[in-house]
Amino acid sequence: MKQFIEWSNALSVGIDEIDNQRKLFVGMVNEMHEAIQARQCREVVGDVLVRLADYTNNHVPAEEGLMRAIKYPGYKAHQDEHQQLIRRVVEFQKKVDGGTTTIGFELMHFLEVWFTDHIMWSDQQYVEHFIEAAAKPKQRPGVGRLWQR
Repeated sequence: MKQFIEWSNALSVGIDEIDNQRKLFVGMVNEMHEAIQARQCREVVGDVLVRLADYTNNHVPAEEGLMRAIKYPGYKAHQDEHQQLIRRVVEFQKKVDGGTTTIGFELMHFLEVWFTDHIMWSDQQYVEHFIEAAAKPKQRPGVGRLWQR
């Protein structure tokens, strides 16, 4: 079965830690899409959605922590995009948990558009700031530690 989102270099921000997290996200989105295509029970899709919500709640603070450490000027706008993602995932989760709807094309479309737009546009905006900060860890000592994880 064809994957819903194919990982490619176009989605990479060039920072292994963040790219590896995003690959996990893509994997979960693809797993959820596969479950929907296979018409598996709601519990399977619900489980993937719970893991997506947990993942998002872990990834977003890590990325935003890096942005604060390098004093990224676009932090607030980027943070707003993250909050939109979290709100939407929670909304979908509540709908599924409440039995009012099943997850389908609406959620998958949202995740695909948000992910590709966010990574291919918004995240590319901070990449140069990250690379510059990593190259000068003595000027920003906290950033050097982040890159050594």
